[in-house]
Amino acid sequence: MQLTSFTDYGLRALIYLATLPEGELASISKVTDVYSVSRNHMVKIINKLGQLGYVETVRGKNGGIRLGMPADKIILGDVVRAIEPLQIIDCSESFCHITPACRLKGILSAARSAFLAELDQHTLTSLIDDNQPLRVLLDSPVTE
Repeated sequence: MQLTSFTDYGLRALIYLATLPEGELASISKVTDVYSVSRNHMVKIINKLGQLGYVETVRGKNGGIRLGMPADKIILGDVVRAIEPLQIIDCSESFCHITPACRLKGILSAARSAFLAELDQHTLTSLIDDNQPLRVLLDSPVTE
């Protein structure tokens, strides 16, 4: 299973924001620079994450973005469910004539559930705690 680039960069943006000192704002441009991704693409991602409450946007001269909730409350499985189209294959009868007798869809459904169950065991905090190499790569200050 491969996540879309939208979900991939959404998670990466959250990781970056989680490494910032509490309350500090970052610019979308900084996030796009860190990951070398299109600013236009990142604006769409941040907008979606903002709608979901994962990111808070502050407008104005000294505005920017930051986490919209504590990192330890952001469960990776919830983020993926909210932004990833999780249909692995098209099992509609109009697309596949073996759907009524197919067992593959059940197996893939179980695999998707196992994938999400694993992600549900991890929060954003679990990705950044005691991870100095990550902070160095993101060029973020260490918070105590």
